[in-house]
Amino acid sequence: MCKEYLKLPFPVSLEYVPYLWQQSDILVFLVDLDNYDTFSTSYLSKIELKYLERLQTSYFKKRYIVSRTVLKHIICKIANEQSASEISTYKNKYGKVCVLNHNELRICISYTESLAVLAISKVDVGIDIELARKLALKSIFKNFHKKTSLVDKITGETDLLKIWTLKEAYSKFSNKKMHLVFNKKLDLNIVNYSTYVLDNKYLISIVTSQGSYVTIINRLQKIECDWD
Repeated sequence: MCKEYLKLPFPVSLEYVPYLWQQSDILVFLVDLDNYDTFSTSYLSKIELKYLERLQTSYFKKRYIVSRTVLKHIICKIANEQSASEISTYKNKYGKVCVLNHNELRICISYTESLAVLAISKVDVGIDIELARKLALKSIFKNFHKKTSLVDKITGETDLLKIWTLKEAYSKFSNKKMHLVFNKKLDLNIVNYSTYVLDNKYLISIVTSQGSYVTIINRLQKIECDWD
């Protein structure tokens, strides 16, 4: 079960995003939600505000507001939009995040604890990130399909976590509900996939269509914008 270990450098600024976009096919940004202490909805569209009303806790509301606001500022830089507030996102019936009037951009979002991970891509992409911690195996994996095309033998909890993140990423990439993927073998012969250990703390898996693509992973500096 090969994993690539990455030590991420200092966070990059929003102004650096257009350069990174020119150099890559897939941009992945780690966003520290603890950097933002506001619940302002000033950048959310009517579609997004309607979805926000369905969220029950302050934790889920905050991560939704911050992730969408930061994502819009990134897209504004990439797509040369005049204002981030004019960008609107929505979810399709499978939960896939889409950008209104920007079908050329593929978006995928994942969360773990106080971290949001935003992928902006030129090709179909699925991502999932998890904190590299011991799992409650009996409760989480009690229905897990042990016969997987990934390995002949599962050697430990880290390998189980890798398979978990790959299944999550694959379900997002394939635009399918997780329960349709969870108990089935993954046919990874028709996709590209990678798993990284970030800063010896997080495990992230990325699934894309077959091809030779450049993926850049960075932390993103706090975006200083009008949150009021």
